[in-house]
Amino acid sequence: MPYIYYRTIHFQETDAAGVVYFANVLSICHEAYEESLSATGIGVRAFFGAAAIAVPISHAQVDFFRPLYCGDRIQLHLTPMLKTESQFEITYDLYTDAVLCAQALTRHTCIETIHRQKTSLPPLVQQWLQQWSS
Repeated sequence: MPYIYYRTIHFQETDAAGVVYFANVLSICHEAYEESLSATGIGVRAFFGAAAIAVPISHAQVDFFRPLYCGDRIQLHLTPMLKTESQFEITYDLYTDAVLCAQALTRHTCIETIHRQKTSLPPLVQQWLQQWSS
């Protein structure tokens, strides 16, 4: 079952045409990612500040199907999927009024920070994946 995140689009996230600037969609997705971690009991301060490992985004993409405007109330469905022992992807489906407006994907790779080499995902991340995967 996906993690569902509700949010309103803010004026500062729009461009001169009055629609959400494309890069801000990824910021909104990352916001939902952080909230899903917290909902699983993962402290984001410790998670993103961990000295031994990091889980950076190694790929991102967004497809747009309908504009998002200031004031739109969105429902974002976040669904993670394990790819390898050190990598997962998250699909984000952004809806307004039950219409799919955009779909994003981020790929994350777990690394140990000293040598920047891939390493296995920690148990807390595996638990998070199990909770929100479909």
